[in-house]
Amino acid sequence: MSVTASASNSRLNYFIAGLSANIIWGFFAIPLRLISAWPADTILYFRIFFSLIFVWVFLILFRYSDWKRDWKGIRQMQPRERKRIIFLLFLSSILIMGNWFTFIYAVNNISIKSAAFAYLICPLITTLAGCIILKEGLSGIKWISLCLALVSVIMLAQTSLIEVFWAILIASFYAFYMIIQRILREIDKFNFLAVQLIICSLIVLPLSLMNNAPIPSSILFWGIIALVAILFTIIPLFLSMYALNGVASATMGVLIYINPIISFAVAVFYFNEVISIGQFLAYLLLLFAIVLYNSAFIRQIFSKLAKRDPI
Repeated sequence: MSVTASASNSRLNYFIAGLSANIIWGFFAIPLRLISAWPADTILYFRIFFSLIFVWVFLILFRYSDWKRDWKGIRQMQPRERKRIIFLLFLSSILIMGNWFTFIYAVNNISIKSAAFAYLICPLITTLAGCIILKEGLSGIKWISLCLALVSVIMLAQTSLIEVFWAILIASFYAFYMIIQRILREIDKFNFLAVQLIICSLIVLPLSLMNNAPIPSSILFWGIIALVAILFTIIPLFLSMYALNGVASATMGVLIYINPIISFAVAVFYFNEVISIGQFLAYLLLLFAIVLYNSAFIRQIFSKLAKRDPI
């Protein structure tokens, strides 16, 4: 096999990994609905605990050298920089825990549509937050697309204010979490998650002990929690991290939209959730805003395909 063909296959593997991660996340609502009889906070507690165990077992067995490298790097930092890292790790742990809780609650108590809508607007909120916090510049086209997205949110609020509230809450938690990830470029993302899960566990442990609800005895509950921790947390995260080694971040940014599109399909065709005319028009306007926002990248893809260049 030629070097060019080998490189092309390698890039395809990275692309498939990124695509697979978002396809997996798109079906996340199905296992969550299977345990909807349990409170969202109970599901959150045990998702965190199980994820903590599986992540650290995986890290020790397969990524211990990466962990040691990052730990050594943090210890060698100046005290002021180390304090900044610790503060941002703590803040990001609060944000990801908030994102997980609001997503679980919305899927099981509001609607899957609201959770899907959250991840449609999340990249746009992340962009706006990046512009305000990180002083990242935005083109005129992107400002127009953000305005259209705002109009779609207002339209959706006319039909279901509660769904919009939860969608914005979910998206905001994740958007600011992503902003912190951009800031903490010096830490491996998997190691980042491993430390976050320790912090999350320390926060929810006293809450779970104070919870008067009995510990679930259902085999279904424990099986689904283990599935959520492995299949819907660790595996897609690792796939997305692997994909970023060979796929441009802009490509990954577009692949993210596969997740909410599948979630919408699951909501409508599997759980028979109803979409009103007003909601449908709001979703169409948001999709147009997303296409407009990514128009430069879409043109780049078609240009490369015309020249048969790798993405």
